[in-house]
Amino acid sequence: MKMRSTTIVAARRPDGVAIGGDGQVTLGDTVMKQQAVKVRRMYEGRVLAGFAGSAADALALFEKLESRLEEFRGSLPRAAVELAKDWRSDRALRRLEAQIVACDAETSLLVSGGGDVLSPDDGVVSIGSGSSIALGVARTLTKHTEMSPEEIVREALLTTADVCIYTNGHITVETLSW
Repeated sequence: MKMRSTTIVAARRPDGVAIGGDGQVTLGDTVMKQQAVKVRRMYEGRVLAGFAGSAADALALFEKLESRLEEFRGSLPRAAVELAKDWRSDRALRRLEAQIVACDAETSLLVSGGGDVLSPDDGVVSIGSGSSIALGVARTLTKHTEMSPEEIVREALLTTADVCIYTNGHITVETLSW
């Protein structure tokens, strides 16, 4: 049985970006924790990141991403590409089961162990068990409302929690504004 952390969603507007995650961690089909924090600030508070998947694996990847951000002086695209290369080629990292969403003032990225570094066209990205629901809600709210990124992320996660059994309503959101 694998321990899993679930839904992360990020939304972007011209004046800011937000990333949020629910608090549920499951082991198989059992809720083990309800108030986990899956999002955090990195690189002097200028990068936001969140994870879905195995918690221990994701935390190891967070450390790698932070070290790459330091190495490349906060360049998120460069750090993410190098992390993806490491993740795909390193024997130990290759077994890690998680995904990361990372955002800064210019970019929102999804990074996976398959070597993927994806930047969405609309600034909305989601990972985890409830990602398709959260992505649909966030995209709709981005297109059809004037809600802030934080409001979009919260509503997307609350709606997902109403539908997805692996997502709960204990939400943590981090924002960057400019």
